[in-house]
Amino acid sequence: MNKLSLVLVSTTAAVFLVWLLVQYSNQQMVSVVPPSPLFKDVTASIEDRIENLLSYMTLDEKIGQMTLVEKNSLKDISDISQYGLGALLSGFGGKPENNTIDGWKEMVEGFKVEAIKSRLGIPIFYGVDAIHGHSNVPGFVVFPHAIGLGATGDPDLVREVAVATRDQLLATGVNWNYSPTYDLPQDIRWGRVYETFSDDPTLTGVLGSAYIEGLQKNGKNEKYISVLATPKHFIGLGSMQWNTSSNENFKIDQGTTLADEAALRQIYLPPFKQAIDTGVMSIMVGLNKWGETKIAAESNLINKVLKEDLGFTGFVVSDWYGVYEITENDYDSAVIAINAGVDMVMLPFDYKAFVKNVRRAVSRGEITESRINDAVRRILRAKFAAGLFDLEPEKIVEINLIEQQALARKVVAESAVLLKNKNKLLPLSPSAKKLYVAGASADNVGLQAGAWTIEWQGIDGNWLPESTSILAGIKSVASANTEIIYSAEAEFGSNTEKADIGIAVVGEKPYAEGWGDNPNPSLSAEDLDLIERLKLVSNKVVVVLVTGRPLIITEQLESWDGLMVVWLPGSAGAGVADVLFGRKAFTGKLPMPWPANIKQLPIGTDGNTSDGSEVLFERYFGLRY
Repeated sequence: MNKLSLVLVSTTAAVFLVWLLVQYSNQQMVSVVPPSPLFKDVTASIEDRIENLLSYMTLDEKIGQMTLVEKNSLKDISDISQYGLGALLSGFGGKPENNTIDGWKEMVEGFKVEAIKSRLGIPIFYGVDAIHGHSNVPGFVVFPHAIGLGATGDPDLVREVAVATRDQLLATGVNWNYSPTYDLPQDIRWGRVYETFSDDPTLTGVLGSAYIEGLQKNGKNEKYISVLATPKHFIGLGSMQWNTSSNENFKIDQGTTLADEAALRQIYLPPFKQAIDTGVMSIMVGLNKWGETKIAAESNLINKVLKEDLGFTGFVVSDWYGVYEITENDYDSAVIAINAGVDMVMLPFDYKAFVKNVRRAVSRGEITESRINDAVRRILRAKFAAGLFDLEPEKIVEINLIEQQALARKVVAESAVLLKNKNKLLPLSPSAKKLYVAGASADNVGLQAGAWTIEWQGIDGNWLPESTSILAGIKSVASANTEIIYSAEAEFGSNTEKADIGIAVVGEKPYAEGWGDNPNPSLSAEDLDLIERLKLVSNKVVVVLVTGRPLIITEQLESWDGLMVVWLPGSAGAGVADVLFGRKAFTGKLPMPWPANIKQLPIGTDGNTSDGSEVLFERYFGLRY
């Protein structure tokens, strides 16, 4: 072997030894923690506690804090402590085998106990999508979806709903909610319209902040956040273009939002700025693209705009599998997303590979350890703010089911919007002689609750405990002397005596996310046929729309005597009957424009349609008696 060969071998060996030392340092050098470290001192400042805890952490422990795992993908529960996972979640439908309040509590608390067995005993966040109450759990009150809350326009009422949701979550041990939604829908063909308050950024900002306040308010110790709120989705969701989805099964969800700087500053950002000013510590980035780039890869939007310009000091979390849609390579995707400012990655599955990839990226200098430290600081800041290190878990959280049911019924009534009332048909007389009720949605709590109820895509039927269908509500409000006859298909017979009033309760079946993308959101042929059959046996007909979005009804509207939209009211169907019969006055207003036809889509935040024609009903339209 010549001298040059010896030099090359020696150099290679030296480089390899250095690499080994770095790996050893990153993985094995563990700082000894004293019996009473500063990070456990409740009297110290949060920032001092963060720096103290960070000084004891190995690289692997830091990466663990950046890892968000779906609970069903855990290989073994001991992996929570072994990898020092930062958070777990239940993907919707990710329920315990015993799907009860007690079953949830036992499951979540078991995960929390395992987390503090780790070397540093760092507690975890446990997250769910409780977007209209903690609707994962049978027995809890299910509130109207956000589009209904938007129709109320009432921040105090929204705050009450958030407080009730907070209590439901705390009763099951959950301390992190992926809500509220700040998306601004401009196209009713999108399958997530009902998850939004409005297309108006001002209303969304007001109601979103009220929801955050209710969710995070700690009634026992104001020093701490109660349940961590998560405004989503940063940013531009709701303004995607039709037929741009990156998912082959969808049309607009996970699609492309035009990279419009003026819209960014004037429309999309103000609600998030208001959320930050309200004290939110967690924000979720969307699955859409900003121009040609996935949001999770948009360093300018996350690092510069969100963190620097808006002053967000909490942590940024990615959406379901969102990071791995950046490229086809998991390693490259993780590197890009973390450098772009994503602090916690909702994997949600293969956490072992993620930890390995990020460790390797740090060793190569592709992710700096200062960036890792920044992400962990942000996560720890939220955990200290939530009192996870200081507070004992509440053993029992009392929920007044009667009060929550009454609240839900009130919200349903105040979210209903009266769109047509020919010859003052409404309110109906409670003592009407005869009423015909038709439509599958009249007697099906699953349909009126919509998706994200027990299962991701919703449920079918009336098996949801502590719930009231719209039909049951009508029967409870009408006079005992009123004959109420129900037929889902409006098959009342050709020779039957005409009813004073026919009530058609029709609308959409549940759907979630891109599976609800619909090129023609309108009533089905079956629903239109049953309305026609109902008209044959009724002197007057009122149509009640159960829907997650405005529907195209322009051609049919003239032939209906009355029209009201009740959105997706949840488990308190009696609230619909309250406004139908005048126990409560109509106060709801449309939270977004109601298009006359598909050609008008998308409709801008300024209310202008794509073809320049007038909408059927403008935003904030709503009749009174």
